Amino acid sequence: MLVILDPHVSPAHRSAIDEAIRGAGCTIAETPSRRGLLLVIDGDLDRLRQIPLGVFPGVRKIVSLSKPYALSSWEHQAEPTVVNVGTTRIGGGHFAIIGGPCAVESRSGLLEIARAVKEGGANLLRGGAYKPRTSPYSFRGLGLEGLLILRDVGQQTGLPVVSEITDPRHIEACISNVDMLQIGTRNMSNFDLLVEVGKSGHPVLLKRGRSATIADWLLAAEYILAQGNPNVVLCERGIRGFDPLLRNTLDLAAIPAIRGLSHLPVIADPSHATGRAAYVAPLARAACAAGSDGVMIEVHSHPERAQSDAEQAMRPAEFRDLCEDLRLLLQVRGGVTRS
Repeated sequence: MLVILDPHVSPAHRSAIDEAIRGAGCTIAETPSRRGLLLVIDGDLDRLRQIPLGVFPGVRKIVSLSKPYALSSWEHQAEPTVVNVGTTRIGGGHFAIIGGPCAVESRSGLLEIARAVKEGGANLLRGGAYKPRTSPYSFRGLGLEGLLILRDVGQQTGLPVVSEITDPRHIEACISNVDMLQIGTRNMSNFDLLVEVGKSGHPVLLKRGRSATIADWLLAAEYILAQGNPNVVLCERGIRGFDPLLRNTLDLAAIPAIRGLSHLPVIADPSHATGRAAYVAPLARAACAAGSDGVMIEVHSHPERAQSDAEQAMRPAEFRDLCEDLRLLLQVRGGVTRS
């Protein structure tokens, strides 16, 4: 249940509201909202409904929810969320193209790729400074040095930057150097990390876990939203399948499903879904046609030299051709603009 309060509710009236809710055996989570102060209520709701809470002074509206993901649902917000990442907008008719390497490997290499993806049609730059890898012996990124390189290259090219955060201890370093924090698939259920990025107020790109249901994914977003951070973009990056030919299975049906359930923007990452550069463009076009609010594409000027995920990285010329295809598809979709 959602209880929307007048933002100017008096302390005495607020105390009476809280006492009534807790007296019914319910818990209260408070978060700011566009419509006023928002209380997310959980617990014995049948008992709470016996209390005429709607007539309490300071209560503006009560919303009964049919889904456990209260803040991300259409029941909470009737308009699609638009997330501003630097000069780029995602959602609400604004389509984002994110391009860049899997990992930041060097300043000169990232600058070369950033210039290429911007010329090709990207409006955000991706690059990993902290890389969670299955093997402890694989390249795990440059850490803080990588963040500083991302910041400098982003400023030189005018591209907002998105990079993965893997540890709550890196919050300050990440929000000081990148425009959007990425939560990777391994950390979708790292609830302490979700809470901390929620507190930061920074835009967040939340990737779906490899074995997560759509409800699991939306509930992970709920952790961020419940901290008062509305700037969440969902990213479908493939779920675990059984066919070894593909790295993962891109769940295209999740895109219209999310759009039916949630006001949050949703984009697709076909690079991680397939693990093969040859398959990225067809699935990126399919995701666009399915109604996504953007795509995230791995691009490398010299994939043969890449230190991670070389097989799924497109070359700049291939990326440019894909961006042109996406522009044509957006014209067919109608009502969608590049941001």
